[in-house]
Amino acid sequence: MKSPLLSLPGAVPAEGVDEGVAAHYGDLFREQRALAEGTGFVDLSHRGVVTVTGADRLTWLHLLLTQHVSDLPAGRATESLILSANGHIEHALYLVDDGETMWAHVEPGTQDALIAYLESMKFFYRVEVADRTAEFAVVHLPAGSITPVPEGVAVRETAHGRDVFLPRADLPSYAEEHGPAAGLLAYEALRVEQHRPRLAFETDHRTIPHELGWIDTAVHLQKGCYRGQETVARVQNLGKPPRRLVFLHLDGSEVHLPVHGTPLHLAADGPDGRKLGFITTSVRHHELGPIALALVKRNVPLDAELLAGTTAAAQEVVVEP
Repeated sequence: MKSPLLSLPGAVPAEGVDEGVAAHYGDLFREQRALAEGTGFVDLSHRGVVTVTGADRLTWLHLLLTQHVSDLPAGRATESLILSANGHIEHALYLVDDGETMWAHVEPGTQDALIAYLESMKFFYRVEVADRTAEFAVVHLPAGSITPVPEGVAVRETAHGRDVFLPRADLPSYAEEHGPAAGLLAYEALRVEQHRPRLAFETDHRTIPHELGWIDTAVHLQKGCYRGQETVARVQNLGKPPRRLVFLHLDGSEVHLPVHGTPLHLAADGPDGRKLGFITTSVRHHELGPIALALVKRNVPLDAELLAGTTAAAQEVVVEP
């Protein structure tokens, strides 16, 4: 869905999966600094919005998700995953229950597959699943923001800010009253700085929660059965995920950032050496310069100097090996 905020002055459309919202509004670093200082907002209206209503919604979702939600208090934000039978990540959900409805926002374009899975698991439970993407737009307010939120809307409040489920028709007036808007590139730069993984960026077809640190924020290790739990328990007990998420400081003299999928090698071996991992997200940060998240094999030394293609990269630990 194309955001009406693309008509704002200076708006440059994002590409790929983020098509439909602005990548930036003409000044990437100013927009980053504004978010870091707790001002402005980010248009995330391209994300899918899914709701679950009904008397059994919490107990039913508890059976399907990696997170403990059976007694989730109204207004408390959480995040969760849906795994395959082999424990690989299929969906990431960012959740809040308002006392009557569980609200979730998900990656753009993934809501249809998510809803199809949820519908297939309804059985006799008193629940209703709905795609609300056409009605509601997600707006992100950064941590420290004092921007008011309209009454009666669902809000996810976390350490990183507030995600507001705003009626889509109100998006232009909200932007006019509470700007300036910051583009998605500014939001992504802060996400990488905060080491927060994103579905289909930091994940591939075989990613498990331990590799990305999602085991700490999106998985409850003491709850009952859910699909993929056997893999989670086995890796938790053995402590050996095959890969680990790392944070990279990239050589700032390079003109171009290494793109998603760029292979990583030991610097000592050169760009033709054995592949040790790959870049998942790379960004330009207003203070740190070019930085990235990457997945590397578990046994890559913590102090190893790496090459992302031909770009020198120094790693910081995100997930312990």
